[in-house]
Amino acid sequence: MAEHSSDLILPARIEGRFYDLLNELSASDHKADQFIARAGLGRGSRRSLFYFLGYIAKADGRVTPADIAFTESLIKAMALSPRQRRKAIHQFTLGKAVDNPPMLRGVRSRAIVRLCPSSPLRVAICLAHASQLNGRPSRSRRYRCEDAVDLMGLPIHLLQEIFNSYARTVWSTQPEFQPLPDSYAKACKLLGVGTRDNITKIKQAYRRRVSECHPDKLARDLGPAEIAVAKERLLRYQMAWNLIKHRQRAN
Repeated sequence: MAEHSSDLILPARIEGRFYDLLNELSASDHKADQFIARAGLGRGSRRSLFYFLGYIAKADGRVTPADIAFTESLIKAMALSPRQRRKAIHQFTLGKAVDNPPMLRGVRSRAIVRLCPSSPLRVAICLAHASQLNGRPSRSRRYRCEDAVDLMGLPIHLLQEIFNSYARTVWSTQPEFQPLPDSYAKACKLLGVGTRDNITKIKQAYRRRVSECHPDKLARDLGPAEIAVAKERLLRYQMAWNLIKHRQRAN
């Protein structure tokens, strides 16, 4: 059972379903594609999901490979047909082209929220995931996520509860969500060694970590989202090792 904040106040029609979905997210190991495959998503909410995914993806100026991989993972989780996939990509493209989504974009979701909030809440959870693909969301990604959730007629403060759920079980434990190492101590911690360990031991630890996530060593049946995660993890290991080597040469 996921932990929840006691000071989050939501409308009665939303509260119970929201926490049920947060528990489903936790049961899906906080992987949004698994969550959608498990919880499903109403057909009428797909346009909003992919449109706002594009809007959030462009928040920092450019769409990253992680954004594309995440979107593809949701398409796969929904088992969309080729025609439906083209429609989803079209909505993503429309979303990334705007700086201020029109109010009309949220009309359908606002109507659904009044009667059945489940689908808009699922979309909100996926958008929260999209805003923090590389750890805690940047300010611009978070703002765009809040814009989208507000346009859908949901209280934006529920996002904090979603982010808290990720913070407790994802950001603090998985390497790909850790900040890029910027000190010798952080680099050693990322590789699982001590600052007093010799370079031979550190190099062995680095090679073990790399062997777990190098693209050439990954299973062939991994999806784009898993490959993107592995690449983020590999990047951090490589940066840690380069920082350690530089420190060793300086000494």
